[in-house]
Amino acid sequence: MKKLILLGSVSVLLINCNKKTETPAPAAKTDTAAVVEPVVDTLGPKSFCYMAVTGKDSVFASIDDNLGTITGKIAYKNNEKDSSKGDVTGFKSGDTLKLTYEFQSEGTKSKRDIFFIQKDNTLTEGIGDHKEEDGQSKYADEKKISYKDGQKLEPADCKVVAKALK
Repeated sequence: MKKLILLGSVSVLLINCNKKTETPAPAAKTDTAAVVEPVVDTLGPKSFCYMAVTGKDSVFASIDDNLGTITGKIAYKNNEKDSSKGDVTGFKSGDTLKLTYEFQSEGTKSKRDIFFIQKDNTLTEGIGDHKEEDGQSKYADEKKISYKDGQKLEPADCKVVAKALK
């Protein structure tokens, strides 16, 4: 009888040792510090498109801002005057874009200063007296530039602007 009890105990022990115990995997805890936020690129170039329509005249602008260095294209499409189209380069100083506009008009290549105030997603062109200096039309006095009556360019669909700039 002792052999039977001993054999039964050993059998139960072996059966329990061979059983695979499955423990449920612990639920993954979300750590608030580990939540990945979408990456916002603040260092790369930012592209903006603008458009203004006054009567039958239009202005289209595509501006790239790369940490304050500005490049882009502008087209003035005038109804009863000569139109112009060209490139702009310059820099951003505070809320002012100080640009040089190189354009073709009447078959002549020209350069002139063109400044814009950038506020509330709009560009307002600066109006002021110009003087000719080294083959370029520059503002006579930057302190006397008025933005009150300048052309206001509103944000526009870049596809429409790109088509107008071709």
